[in-house]
Amino acid sequence: MVLVVLVFASALSVATFALENGLMRTPPMGWLAWERFRCNTDCDSDPQNCISENLFTDMADRLSEDGWRELGYVYVNIDDCWSSMERDEKGRLQPDPERFPGGIPKLARYMHDRGLKLGIYADIGSVTCEGYPGTPLDKIETDAQTFADWEVDMLKFDGCHSNATEQEQGYPLMSKALKASGRPIGYSCSWPVYQDCLPPKVNYTQLGELCNLWRNYYDIEDSWDSVQGIIDWFFDHQDVLIPVAGPGRWNDPDMLIIGNFGLSMDQSRTQMALWAIMAAPLFMSNDLRTISSGARSILQNKMAISINQDPLGIQGRRIVKEKSGIEVFWRPLSNNASALVFFSRRNDMPYRYQTSLRRLNYTTGIYKIFDVFTEKTMMLKGSTDFVVSVNHTGVVMWYVSVPAELNLGQFY
Repeated sequence: MVLVVLVFASALSVATFALENGLMRTPPMGWLAWERFRCNTDCDSDPQNCISENLFTDMADRLSEDGWRELGYVYVNIDDCWSSMERDEKGRLQPDPERFPGGIPKLARYMHDRGLKLGIYADIGSVTCEGYPGTPLDKIETDAQTFADWEVDMLKFDGCHSNATEQEQGYPLMSKALKASGRPIGYSCSWPVYQDCLPPKVNYTQLGELCNLWRNYYDIEDSWDSVQGIIDWFFDHQDVLIPVAGPGRWNDPDMLIIGNFGLSMDQSRTQMALWAIMAAPLFMSNDLRTISSGARSILQNKMAISINQDPLGIQGRRIVKEKSGIEVFWRPLSNNASALVFFSRRNDMPYRYQTSLRRLNYTTGIYKIFDVFTEKTMMLKGSTDFVVSVNHTGVVMWYVSVPAELNLGQFY
């Protein structure tokens, strides 16, 4: 396949610039509070859904007991609104004592006892996005060491209420402080989204030296329009984004909203498929206590997860954009395999799209096709035309491999 060489070479060209903390060699997976639970701190009237240690232990129980952990969903990540409105007498951040009575160290132990990891949130500004104490420049070392002392495993470092100068100093300083803390802590930077998302303002080579993942674009919302807007932005700028991604350094299109209220089942499969093609972090933001069986089956799809977690870590690309509203996405994978996604932007009936593997830059060999969502298998010659029926705003996703042994006569 011609594209494999081109993309793989571009991925290797930035390998020497990766963050040297050895973490997140495949995209991190887990659960994050923000999109579903926001800044709900009303534990008196809504104790089941407020930002509290109970919410995070509930989600940890579900990850550890309902099959998520074994698939790789191991992070339980706190977002904004967890802290007290005041630092303690030593100038350290502290959790809200009513909503987190056991403190963050107890919560970290709860996660670790269940084979999970704990993530936490901070903001480089004077205050966080929701007005809680921020981590200005003079508090970066203190807060990094505090998180390490608490045995936190990941930090999301936001950028609300900060300026460009503070960001240019603070994001590298936090990277240095985390590495000096004595604990391996994955580092998620929100820096690009506060710098208009693209070069020349965003230096993605520098980001790969500082951060394990970074938020490139604006927050996801629980709607198909939001998901589609993120898809458009990432693939419209794929030539900028693909070369900077790889093991230990990931573009982050934001959370999976599958299992909430805004997506149909077809749209949910689309988000899962294209996040896998993008080698995106897979952080669900939903309620695992009440998630539907349909949403669960999409999020727990082993082949989709395997594609996302492929050890080569090469981000995929859009290779076809038809006037009919059909788009085709491709990602090279280890063991000479690849993934294809056929996506329909149409809003009418299912569309029958005809093409061949050869027209999608494959050679004329014979390939084994595994349909990721129907779990059906077939053999297909590269030169043979085929038709896929793609539901509107839906996908067909294939894992494409070369069979080890073939009786070639049966295909002629």
